[in-house]
Amino acid sequence: MRLSIFSKLFLSHFAAIVLVSGSVGSYFYFSAIDNLMQALRSRLQNSAALISQGLDIADLDQIREAGDMATPVYRRYIESLRAFANANPDIAFIYVMRKEGERVSFVLDSDADQPAVAGEEYPHRIPAMLEGFVRPSVDKAITRDRWGYFLSGYSPLKSGVGQYLVGIDMYADKVQDKFEQIRLAGLLSLTFSLLLAAIFSSLLSRSFTRRIRNLSQRFTAVTPIDATAVPVVAGDELDQLSTSFDFMASQLAVNQQSLQHARDELEKRVDDRTVELVRANDSLLEEIAERRRVEQRLEAASRTDYLTGVLNRRAMTRRLEQLAGRPGLAGGDFCVILMDVDHFKQVNDCHGHDAGDQVLLRIVEEMRLGLRETDELARWGGEEFLLLLPQTTVGAAASLAERLCSQLAKATIDLAAQRLTVTGSFGVAQHRSGEDLDACLKRADEALYAAKAQGRNRVVTAQA
Repeated sequence: MRLSIFSKLFLSHFAAIVLVSGSVGSYFYFSAIDNLMQALRSRLQNSAALISQGLDIADLDQIREAGDMATPVYRRYIESLRAFANANPDIAFIYVMRKEGERVSFVLDSDADQPAVAGEEYPHRIPAMLEGFVRPSVDKAITRDRWGYFLSGYSPLKSGVGQYLVGIDMYADKVQDKFEQIRLAGLLSLTFSLLLAAIFSSLLSRSFTRRIRNLSQRFTAVTPIDATAVPVVAGDELDQLSTSFDFMASQLAVNQQSLQHARDELEKRVDDRTVELVRANDSLLEEIAERRRVEQRLEAASRTDYLTGVLNRRAMTRRLEQLAGRPGLAGGDFCVILMDVDHFKQVNDCHGHDAGDQVLLRIVEEMRLGLRETDELARWGGEEFLLLLPQTTVGAAASLAERLCSQLAKATIDLAAQRLTVTGSFGVAQHRSGEDLDACLKRADEALYAAKAQGRNRVVTAQA
C-alpha cells in the first residue's frame, strides 16, 4: 500500500512530536515524583527537628519502664505529641527513642490504640533511624514494622545527641495518594499532548505538501536543461522531485574533472606561497634576534670599560647619583674609594702601552678578589679606579682600602722580559645623607693626592 506525501509527513511529524513531548513529559513527571518525595522527606525531617527542641533530657531520663507511664512527666509529654500529630492529618505517629549501647528502646509513643511501652526494645535496625541519633535523617524508602508501612523522619535531641531521637511516621497510603494525584495529572497532560500533536502534524503536513508541489512546478520552469530529458518515474511528487535532482547532479558531474584540476592548481600555489612566507618569517625572526644581541652588546659596551671590563666612569656616575638621591636608603650612608696606580707612567715609558694594559688588568683582578658582592668597581680615569661601597661605614671602608693596598703590593705581574711589582695610593671618603655628590668625590680625590704626597702605597681617609 503506497502512502501519500501527506500521510507520510503526518505520521513522521506526529511521531516526532509525540517523542519530544513524551520525553519532556516523562522528565517533568519523574521530576515531580522526585520533588514530592524530597518534600515529604524534608517535611518529616524538619518536623522531627522542631519537636526535638521542646524535649528535656532530664525529664526523659525519668521514663525507663512501663510503670513510669503513669507519671505526670510522661502524661504531659505524650499529650503534647498527640496534639501535634492530630494537628497534622498526614502524620501517623510521633515517638521518642533512647539508645544505650546497641539497645534501642521506646520512651514515648503517640499511638493512642497500641502505644509502645516505655522501655520496650525496638527490634528493627533501620539505617536512617540509627543515623537519627547523631544527625537529622529520613528513610530513603517506605519501611515496615509491626504498626504497618511508613515513611519516617528522625532528629536527635539537641543536648542528647547519640542517646535520644524524635521520630515521625507518615502512613504509606498517604504517600501513595499524593503520588496518584501526580499520575492522574500526568495522564491528563499526555492526552492533551496527543491531541495537540495530531493538530500540529496535520497543519505541518499540509504546509510541506503544498511547498513540495510548488517546488516541483518551479523546477520544471527554471531548470537550464531540457526538461523533456528528465525521466518520469512512478511514485508521488517527492519521488519525481528526487529524480529530477539526480538528473541535474549527473549533468554537473561532467564539469567535476576540470573543477578538480583547478582546485589542485590553487592548492599548489597556496602551498608554494606558504613555504615562501615561512622562510621569510624565519629570516625576519633571525634578524630580530641578531638585532637584540647587538643592542645588548652595545648596552654593555656603553656601561663597561673596553679594556678592564669593569664599569666605566659614566655608568659609575649614574650609580652614585642614584644612591646620593635616596636619603632614606637602608643602612644610611655609603663610601667611595679612589685608587691611583703609583708610577704608572714609568711602566708605559719603559715597557710600552701593552705592558701598561696588562698591569691594569692584573690590578683589576687583584682588587676584585678583595671586594664584597655588594661593592662595585669602575675605571675612573687612565690608571685611576673608583670603588663604591654601599651601606658601609668609613671605618670599614678604610679597612678594606688597607687590605687592598697590601694585597696589591704583594702581587707580581709577569711581563715578557721581567716581573713587575706595582703599588697604589688610596683615598677614602664617606657620603652623608643630603651631601652634594661632587663634594664627596672631591674629598676622596684630595685624600688620594694626600696619600701620594705622603709617599704613595698608602691609604688616607678624608675627614667629614
